[in-house]
Amino acid sequence: MTVVKKPTPAEFVAVAEALGMHMTDEDVTSYLDLMTGTIDSYNLLAEMPNFVPPVTYPRTPGYFPEGADNPNNAWYVKTTVKGAATGKLAGKTVALKDNVCLAGVPMTNGASTLEGYVPDVDATIVTRMLDAGATILGKVHCEYFCFSGGSHTSSYGPVHNPMKHGYSAGGSSSGSAAVVGTGEADMAIGGDQGGSIRMPAAYCGIYGLKPTWGLVPYTGVMPIELTLDHTGPMTATVADNALLLEVIAGTDGLDPRQANVKIAPYTEALGKSIAGLRIGVVKEGFGWPQSETDVDTMVRKGAEAFRKLGAAVEEISIPAHATAMPIWSAIAHEGATAQMMLGNGFGFNWKGLYVTSLLDAHSAWRQRADELSDTLKITTLAGYYFIQKYRGHFYAKAQNLARKLTAAYDASLQKYDLLLMPTVPIKATRIPDAKASRAEYITRAFEMLPNCAPFDVSGHPAISLPCGLSDGLPAGVMLIGKHFDELTIYKAASAWEKSVDWKAIRP
Repeated sequence: MTVVKKPTPAEFVAVAEALGMHMTDEDVTSYLDLMTGTIDSYNLLAEMPNFVPPVTYPRTPGYFPEGADNPNNAWYVKTTVKGAATGKLAGKTVALKDNVCLAGVPMTNGASTLEGYVPDVDATIVTRMLDAGATILGKVHCEYFCFSGGSHTSSYGPVHNPMKHGYSAGGSSSGSAAVVGTGEADMAIGGDQGGSIRMPAAYCGIYGLKPTWGLVPYTGVMPIELTLDHTGPMTATVADNALLLEVIAGTDGLDPRQANVKIAPYTEALGKSIAGLRIGVVKEGFGWPQSETDVDTMVRKGAEAFRKLGAAVEEISIPAHATAMPIWSAIAHEGATAQMMLGNGFGFNWKGLYVTSLLDAHSAWRQRADELSDTLKITTLAGYYFIQKYRGHFYAKAQNLARKLTAAYDASLQKYDLLLMPTVPIKATRIPDAKASRAEYITRAFEMLPNCAPFDVSGHPAISLPCGLSDGLPAGVMLIGKHFDELTIYKAASAWEKSVDWKAIRP
């Protein structure tokens, strides 16, 4: 049966005009005749079975929880997928951000336009967790295609902060932070392109690590932008965080983000002294226009707590940090528009696993673009404008400047083992109500990014630790390490967790 059809003359002319070519009727006939062999080749390709990893652990589609079964609106689907009988994660329960493929279980990535899609593959990290004995409890809500640092943009309603109902849980891994914060799951998987693991971790008072870019395979997770994509652990304890990273880290041969990856026994960093550890407190991470003084104060007290644990703590300056957001912005706007939207999530020009079922399902957004969240609309409109008007010039320039930004952080990390700053300059805000203006809706989505997003560009590992309470809401302190030096991050985080009562820190 023919799957691929030769274009009609009218379709061919439309394609040519879109490419700036002008065809005579004779040209059209000639080119269409010459295209016959290509069409035949595509039909042979269509008949070949796809080559994707097998699915091994049994599961059911699950159910959509409501009411008391989902008090913070954090869950999308509840199911039970039991892994191996033994392993590092035996007895541990895990929630998956709803951008992670779990074969046979519905997935939307927070978007109405993807509703009805059921993956046919497991993400690499899913297979690794199940092989290690984990029990996956289902999928948790995230923001509309993950484009929000607040928790109010999902098609399925806002996710509430487990520490204060009616307030943001942070985004885009909103449900992941909420279910770990309530103890409904021991562990959760988050994704991070602009801070989407660390920001909800800070808002909800848990531990969230963005690993070094490429350390954890992104295979089977819906991409946004190859150079920004990270996935990693969100947990209630540092020990669980290190344990989960041990299981999911390492190359899989299917992810182009992975090169020269260095893994380590992360749990061996737990319980060690940090005497003599050098920590640089980055002054540019404080005092943003949107910063809250209580957050800055609590994080500085957190820095002093590290000093009392024996670390050498000094304030330092990294001027490049103060001007990093324009670099991230160009990469995020244009890169996400090109790959996630125009490229149907996967784009072109890389080797690895393409989830063709997800690519096909996501392509339907074009017929339903009015349903996209305002955060995604403003991103795509701006990204497409700059691609069309300026030829991708600013994306390319931003990628060039990304090397300079990375070098600036690396220079400080030659002198210091870790960098320290607030994860988020503000505490969780109220969830915008249904009558909120578009300006408020979008502001609540992006106001918290300036400390987190630069490290998605540079690829350095960074963790958010809970650091104080003000008005019943937590702040987060962020530790940033050298590339592939998660061991040092966990060493400091473990000492913090063991010795510091973070809830007792007050502004």
